[in-house]
Amino acid sequence: MKIIGVDIGTTSVSGVLVDGENGAVLCARTENHGAFLPAENEWEKIQDAELLLRVATGLIDELITPDTAAIGVTGQMHGILYFDENGNAVSPLYTWQDGRGGLAYRDGKSYAEHLSLPVGYGAVSDLYNRENGLVPATAVGFCTVYDYLAMRLTGRKTPLVHASSAASVGAYDLDKMMPCYNFGGEHTASFATVGSYRGIPVGVPIGDNQASVFGALSGDTDALLNFGTGSQISVVSSTPKTGNGIETRPYVGGKYLLVGAALCGGRAYALLERFFAETVYLATGKRENAYALLDRIPEANGKPIVADTRFSGTRSDSTVTGALSGITTENFTPAHLKSAFLSGMVEELYSYFVGMNQTATRLVGSGNGIRKNPALVKRAEVVFGAPMKIPVHREEAAFGAALFALVCAGIKTDGEVKSLIRYG
Repeated sequence: MKIIGVDIGTTSVSGVLVDGENGAVLCARTENHGAFLPAENEWEKIQDAELLLRVATGLIDELITPDTAAIGVTGQMHGILYFDENGNAVSPLYTWQDGRGGLAYRDGKSYAEHLSLPVGYGAVSDLYNRENGLVPATAVGFCTVYDYLAMRLTGRKTPLVHASSAASVGAYDLDKMMPCYNFGGEHTASFATVGSYRGIPVGVPIGDNQASVFGALSGDTDALLNFGTGSQISVVSSTPKTGNGIETRPYVGGKYLLVGAALCGGRAYALLERFFAETVYLATGKRENAYALLDRIPEANGKPIVADTRFSGTRSDSTVTGALSGITTENFTPAHLKSAFLSGMVEELYSYFVGMNQTATRLVGSGNGIRKNPALVKRAEVVFGAPMKIPVHREEAAFGAALFALVCAGIKTDGEVKSLIRYG
């Protein structure tokens, strides 16, 4: 028995074929989709929805085997596209990076501030489009791009939207556990199937954050740390919690995800690499990648330098800047700088974790920033006081979507699929 998971990302589409009996990834494919469209304004970030559909469908067709039992779908959250009465896209995808929601609206507020939602959320983009006459006349609703894929795969004319997707576009009331916005489709907070493709059940799509957690955490007392360009900590909770930069998102089985996200996660370490690379160039005249140099720098001893690595601000305050403090004549060394940056990256996420008031018996790490930096893993274990495991599969979201579909199709239970998650 095989299962397929597909993840429509911002720059690429990933797909995995998973053995439904032991969780092994039998085949993995990633294809850069090149779907970004030319934009008239610098704040526009739009993509060709039909191109994304073709690339994702082609990947699924490539992975299907005679014993494929379920297909799971996930993808880039927050963005939306409009569809008509036949279920066809009549607009581009307004991605999560689109900045129209940050433009001035009324009463000195932006469109995003008017709705008390982040820029890039679908409800915000929809408000801008409605106010500026950009909603196509034939549109009957909007949905995420991964909901659109599931809708087209199964021949539906309207999407079946999971709570995680509705919340990601700003169209979900967490208190009432139901949509608060008419997006033109049905909704569910449960494991469900959308329909079938080539006779194979297609699970209701979930957001890529939820999919990554579902495919990485084998226990609800684990905490998932992801380091890419940004960084993020996700913890499963039975109750919602907000404040101090913590966001509550719907999860599965009536539970919630508490999420704290830093804008400058792995990017902070990239800045340090650039600093050392530039130093090497000034000394030798050679342009070299300095990550190998950073790997050779040992752990620092003695009084540490303290680094605030919020070099890109925060989600709530873009004016925040990073800082270095505690510098003495003895500790201004490459080793202390490296240690300071690593600590700053981890401690920003730890501050969110403290605000969540949760207990983590184990850390699970994902993203290239974790996989390529053993020193970051060690620092996280020290700061959180818990060991870290890293999943053997690299396509976390696609893998999680596959496991989720296995439950949606009624083949395994939520508890049973957790045994398929393996760590290196």
